[in-house]
Amino acid sequence: MDINALFTDEGLRAFTATVRDQHVRDAQQYGQIADIVRRRLEQTPIDGDRWMSKKLRAWKVSRQLKAMQKASGEAASKAEALYATYKNEVLELPQRRAAAEARKLERKSGRQAALGAAVAKSLDKTVTSLNAPADQAPGGAGQARPAEFVAPDNPWQQWPMAAGGERPTASINDYFPKGEQG
Repeated sequence: MDINALFTDEGLRAFTATVRDQHVRDAQQYGQIADIVRRRLEQTPIDGDRWMSKKLRAWKVSRQLKAMQKASGEAASKAEALYATYKNEVLELPQRRAAAEARKLERKSGRQAALGAAVAKSLDKTVTSLNAPADQAPGGAGQARPAEFVAPDNPWQQWPMAAGGERPTASINDYFPKGEQG
């Protein structure tokens, strides 16, 4: 057998098919021989046998042949598993890797496009809010009346402060004039 042919799809398929068929035939023969041996030993008495001795002896001997039948059947399935594993792990691996790389690049480009769209939307909102008319607050409706400075009742709390330079604690009167209804 050419060992280089074994590393091709056709060569390994032919090898595994040959091995599988041989093991299937062997398993059939072992099963037939086990049945023949069991029946013959059940019919053949040996001096000193008791009432179940023949059947027990026949079962013990044929059990070994049944084990051989089972092992050959498992070897036939392992031959098929060999081909399937070789095909999956060696022959189809480059195609699966190429497909995985293509999916990875597609996901990456999708994420980049989504990020670009989010940045564009953010920049558009920024430009729109900066270009809004001066009498209108960014992103909202215009004010009902313009803001005005309300002087506090206590003249000592007027701004700017003297030497300390700290801003006094604000009260509600700093923001809303007293007594006006608007």
